Amino acid sequence: MKGEGVFLGGPGEMEAVQAATQIEVSCESCGAKIVLEPRQRTARCPYCDSPSVVDRQATTDRPDPVFVVGFAVDRKRAARRMRKWIGRKKLAPPGLKGKTATRVTGIYVPAYLYSATSATVYSATIGEDYYVTEVSRDSKGRTRVRRTRKTEHCNLSGAHANYVGDVVVTASQGIANHELEAIEPFDLSGLRRYTPAMVSGWISEEPSLTREECQHLARSESTNSVGRLLHGFMPGDSHLDLRHATTLHDESLDLALLPVWVFAIRYDERKPPIRILVNGQTGKVGGRIPTSWAKVLKIAAAVLGVLSLPVLIALLVALFR
Repeated sequence: MKGEGVFLGGPGEMEAVQAATQIEVSCESCGAKIVLEPRQRTARCPYCDSPSVVDRQATTDRPDPVFVVGFAVDRKRAARRMRKWIGRKKLAPPGLKGKTATRVTGIYVPAYLYSATSATVYSATIGEDYYVTEVSRDSKGRTRVRRTRKTEHCNLSGAHANYVGDVVVTASQGIANHELEAIEPFDLSGLRRYTPAMVSGWISEEPSLTREECQHLARSESTNSVGRLLHGFMPGDSHLDLRHATTLHDESLDLALLPVWVFAIRYDERKPPIRILVNGQTGKVGGRIPTSWAKVLKIAAAVLGVLSLPVLIALLVALFR
């Protein structure tokens, strides 16, 4: 099914209008006209329920997908995972538990798969521990032995090379990168080459972030992962003041479609619905649940007479986490 641009402007405005407006397509089964939003790749006919995939012309920022990870978790299983996840949130608002979603959508979310080789120079102060034993006598002539730990420091610098792979960053303005990270990882051994048949019948979104924006996200995430790797790579018993500069080479950036269940739940008519995501391949759940301050105060009142203030603060921090 190929999309036909709907011209709404004067001469010379055709390309801009086609890029920013809705698209009208014809159903291959019954011939009905269907209007799609610019960021949709798939459609389902409202008259005969036939699924179709729109054939759009690829551009730099909207390339054709290279890979797809298929749905393995159905709607019922995703809903069970979501309710169980909410049930573990001790500080969730009372009205949230038991609420059914006002909207459930299975979406193939566009994301870029990034890989590169990293070249890093680093410097740090390495600490090597050693122990000193001191023997002394007290006033009554008894022998006392005290073992003291001390640390010797030395400076270290060097180079480190690594391959950075399987970095996933969102290409959707609707699903922020931190939301996608919350339901990662995806099992990338399940990647399949994209074909329209694989997303037919599902909602499939076009990339709404530019390739450059996604590449920037991927580079930042990759550099941070190299930093975490270096912390484990450092020798000695401890290290301080680790500094590093990383250059990325041989970069690869491929567009993939990832399966995500999106649950919208309205637990209070006076407040906007909250959004919870479920990984459509693994069932992992992520989202941001509002805190019930009434529950916080109730817990604080119950333990305030028993615990000291520092212990109380530590307990509240643990509950929030």
